[in-house]
Amino acid sequence: MASESSPLLAYRLLGEEGTALPLNGAGAPGGASARKLSTFLGVVVPTVLSMFSIVVFLRIGFVVGHAGLLQALAMLLVAYFILALTVLSVCAIATNGAVQGGGAYFMISRTLGPEVGGSIGLMFYLANVCGCAVSLLGLVESVLDVFGADATGPSGLRVLPQGYGWNLLYGSLLLGLVGGVCTLGAGLYARASFLTFLLVSGSLASVLISFVAVGPRDIPLTPRPGPNGSSLPPRFGHFTGFNSSTLKDNLAAGYAEDYTTGAMMNFASVFAVLFNGCTGIMAGANMSGELKDPSRAIPLGTIVAVAYTFFVYVLLFFLSSFTCDRTLLQEDYGFFRAISLWPPLVLIGIYATALSASMSSLIGASRILHALARDDLFGVILAPAKVVSRGGNPWAAVLYSWGLVQLVLLAGKLNTLAAVVTVFYLVAYAAVDLSCLSLEWASAPNFRPTFSLFSWHTCLLGVASCLLMMFLISPGAAGGSLLLMGLLAALLTARGGPSSWGYVSQALLFHQVRKYLLRLDVRKDHVKFWRPQLLLLVGNPRGALPLLRLANQLKKGGLYVLGHVTLGDLGELPSHSFTHSHPSFPLPFFPAHMTPEAHKDARAVMGKDAVEEQVKFSAFSTEGHRGYLMLSHCLLPLIPGTQYLSPKVHASAFSVHEFWLKFQPVLDIGRSQAFPTLPPGGMKPNTLVLGFYDDAPPQDHFLTDPAFSEPADSTREGSSPALSTLFPPPRAPGSPRALSPQDYVATVADALKMNKNVVLARASGALPPERLSRGSGGTSQLHHVDVWPLNLLRPRGGPGYVDVCGLFLLQMATILGMVPAWHSARLRIFLCLGPREAPGAAEGRLRALLSQLRIRAEVQEVVWGEGAGAGEPEAEEEGDFVNSGRGDVEAEALARSANALVRAQQGRGTGGGPGGPEGGDTEGPTTALTFLYLPRPPADPARYPRYLALLETLTRDLGPTLLVHGVTPVTCTDL
Repeated sequence: MASESSPLLAYRLLGEEGTALPLNGAGAPGGASARKLSTFLGVVVPTVLSMFSIVVFLRIGFVVGHAGLLQALAMLLVAYFILALTVLSVCAIATNGAVQGGGAYFMISRTLGPEVGGSIGLMFYLANVCGCAVSLLGLVESVLDVFGADATGPSGLRVLPQGYGWNLLYGSLLLGLVGGVCTLGAGLYARASFLTFLLVSGSLASVLISFVAVGPRDIPLTPRPGPNGSSLPPRFGHFTGFNSSTLKDNLAAGYAEDYTTGAMMNFASVFAVLFNGCTGIMAGANMSGELKDPSRAIPLGTIVAVAYTFFVYVLLFFLSSFTCDRTLLQEDYGFFRAISLWPPLVLIGIYATALSASMSSLIGASRILHALARDDLFGVILAPAKVVSRGGNPWAAVLYSWGLVQLVLLAGKLNTLAAVVTVFYLVAYAAVDLSCLSLEWASAPNFRPTFSLFSWHTCLLGVASCLLMMFLISPGAAGGSLLLMGLLAALLTARGGPSSWGYVSQALLFHQVRKYLLRLDVRKDHVKFWRPQLLLLVGNPRGALPLLRLANQLKKGGLYVLGHVTLGDLGELPSHSFTHSHPSFPLPFFPAHMTPEAHKDARAVMGKDAVEEQVKFSAFSTEGHRGYLMLSHCLLPLIPGTQYLSPKVHASAFSVHEFWLKFQPVLDIGRSQAFPTLPPGGMKPNTLVLGFYDDAPPQDHFLTDPAFSEPADSTREGSSPALSTLFPPPRAPGSPRALSPQDYVATVADALKMNKNVVLARASGALPPERLSRGSGGTSQLHHVDVWPLNLLRPRGGPGYVDVCGLFLLQMATILGMVPAWHSARLRIFLCLGPREAPGAAEGRLRALLSQLRIRAEVQEVVWGEGAGAGEPEAEEEGDFVNSGRGDVEAEALARSANALVRAQQGRGTGGGPGGPEGGDTEGPTTALTFLYLPRPPADPARYPRYLALLETLTRDLGPTLLVHGVTPVTCTDL
């Protein structure tokens, strides 16, 4: 976790290249020395050779002969337009920061996260491995076409035996040559690629000169078998030289059968062949770990290579259309040899392009594999690929890739695999476009690439184009690749990956959350869409775990904020106390004073599986795990004479938000602004939840709760830190409290004045730890949730249960019953009859109301007993009792009478014998939770302590109890 004294950038700002901070090139050792390739040798040469491949020599006639010049140019423009969109995205990402080894994988993983990046990186690696094998087999077949013992061409030495075994031997020998070059390092590979580049360029130059220098000639075509195996007369193609009639005949399309496969060609099939040969734009980016300046070399070299290859393709299309008739183009795809001034030079070009493509694929695969292994996404499977030489060459990754290519060569002919390879390449291209699109849409201030010739439109169009091409080339391979990517991403998600790379998804979520928060209009709120937005304030989280669970169950998908109140002057704390306040890993609670060492130790104590299973809070965390309570600090500037609340907060509706809560000076702390001013928009807490202020000794639930128990293996190094080093201990019995009774009641009064609902929870430690249990065998344990929707300290008859506060109690109890953990509990509503009210009348009205509100509950009528104030006037306003001049003795007697009434009903059930509030050892029904009406605090602050004492008497020995006061309408009967 960074502090104000941490280095700002891990980049070369000062010093010589060899002494600067390492950029992790091919390998950590010798990182700087490994970066020695220039833009031309490291990017331009491998990209040009990959984009030419064997297509430039053997598929020009195929494309022009079937599609015609006009459609061929259209195909070329479309193909390069799709590639150019991806190139723009690559340039933007590469110029936005330091690019390390891994090329496209590094760009994707550091943007979309390890799950997506790792899955696409592995697919891209497999595509390079298979691409290397395909290039080698193509090279073997090209050699055997001329030098094979069974060759049927017009000439050739015909000395090389053929067959599966021989073909595998030739491919293995060529693979050994390619692997040897790549194993010795990027320097030798660059020199070999440059030599290949010279050979290919010389061969292409000879072809271009031959179009001009060679005169018209007839070229014999490969004989075709006639019907019933008879031989047909020899046929000829015509090289006419530059002829306008030839160009006119070749303008339009003339799709026919492919003489090599017998399949009928169309626009899609020809376009797929052309596009397959152009998908090599990442060859230079894959060498990012060996480039001197990858942020400059990758965009510049890739653009130069794409422009150069496009010019050469266009020139060859025009020259072929001007000089060759359609018969020659469609019947002899290797006609370059027939029209060349020196045919062997064309063969050298064909072999050189195939060899360079295999070298580029193998060394690119090794760099991607080394980056995957270094990031440790797949564990021990790729661990050997981490080994590098002293100069930083990942020779182990090369050998690893060489072995996989050898296995692929065992499969023999891989014509069907060529489409899969291209689809995998397109998946990587689409992911690069998606990465750039995500960065652009996130509008992060730090995304400011020096390359500016792009926009979100080009990125989105690039993603759509790559996906379209995938399904055009091979729908089955496209669907399978997306399925494989999803499975790999799910595997990496389950395994867990590093969280320090930065997820663009978090930036996008922030952008979207901010937008929709601002669109929340409180003026459009309607009661039928109301949901609880809870602010729970606790003195110490260690003693409030049951209350945290209960509040989480009551939120019903709404906002849930946990505030840990801490009073004190921040100036008295050490300067580093809040340096690491932002959580770097999911923890149920995150104290302000935790040190970096405590962060590390806490991982061992707070096992994520145990917390998720035991605590079950619906929240987001910085590591993407469900079920964790996120806490964050908010710091406010100190004002002399003022104390502040520095809360740790959690918002389940969005990842982490900081809410500022300000307390007035200590002498006037009751008038606190107890509700946050953030986030913007209409998503703010509407209900304050507090623990009850009583003399119950604080409990340390961390010592008994399974989610917070010490690890069994306490001898393991670094796995058994004391809980006291992670969290402050609970308040000792008899020690001073942080708040006085006056301050506590003042907080409740202020919340009601701010039109916020209030819930006070007493005896929450007796709540069931998880799901309500049922008895074993044929019997089941019944649990009740009792609701008293009348103010028991202001008894009166009449329909008092239909007021706002009474309906709020019913709504909260109903919400709790919707939680799976409380499904087995029965809701009971107690209706208190006045002295002049006939039994049954009020119950009928209440049942009708419950039917309209769609609330299933059992209604029971109870009669006020002696001392319950049966003779009180019915017109008495709420709060008159606590503000009246009645004696404390009378008030105490009324509270005791109400308490006795509630306890008596807790011991009565319709399906069994009596059970107490805890009900753990009885066979009858058990009251798991009681909802009581919370009277408003008195207007006179001097009566606050007496008010609190009455509440203590009212709820004494009732078990888990919620005192609830609602001030906002929460339910209706409308559709």
